[in-house]
Amino acid sequence: MRRQTVAAIRMLVALTVVCGLIYPLAVTGISQVVSKDRANGSFVELDGKVVGSSLIGQAFDGDQWFHARSDAFDPTASAASNLGPSNPDLGTAVQDAADAVRKTEGIGTDTPLPVDAVTTSGSGLDPDISPAYAQLQAPRVAQARGLSNEQVLQLIDENTKGRTWGILGEPRVNVLLLNLALEQLASGA
Repeated sequence: MRRQTVAAIRMLVALTVVCGLIYPLAVTGISQVVSKDRANGSFVELDGKVVGSSLIGQAFDGDQWFHARSDAFDPTASAASNLGPSNPDLGTAVQDAADAVRKTEGIGTDTPLPVDAVTTSGSGLDPDISPAYAQLQAPRVAQARGLSNEQVLQLIDENTKGRTWGILGEPRVNVLLLNLALEQLASGA
């Protein structure tokens, strides 16, 4: 019995050192070499001050900004809506979001809306929107900022990322980076 206890304690210490110390330090070291920016949170700076992370969505209020998905952003409470396709509350939530988007953008019910304009993301923290949703918002943003619609659409094109490795996902626009580019355009920087 004593021999088994000593072996178990040795194994516990060895696995604690390997799995709790060596492995995390190795992974951290490799990530710092391979992708330091992403490993450190992908912080975005403006004038030397951190204004957010390109990995976490943020809420922007006002007509002068592009808006993200209809999630209520709270990075401490990442969770999906958990409303399945058979849940009648999902239809109500989508209709409410569609009504809000139509009111904000000043469009009628005959204009189709991109899916991401009326649905939430899986984590509630998605920083990206589709180019179609960004383009839908362009007239409102252009008018609020006194810019031409063409200038804003060009900014959307410049900030659209394609599919990852050319095959994964869909084209997307990071709302934080787009709004920072918009601010730089508006300020003439």
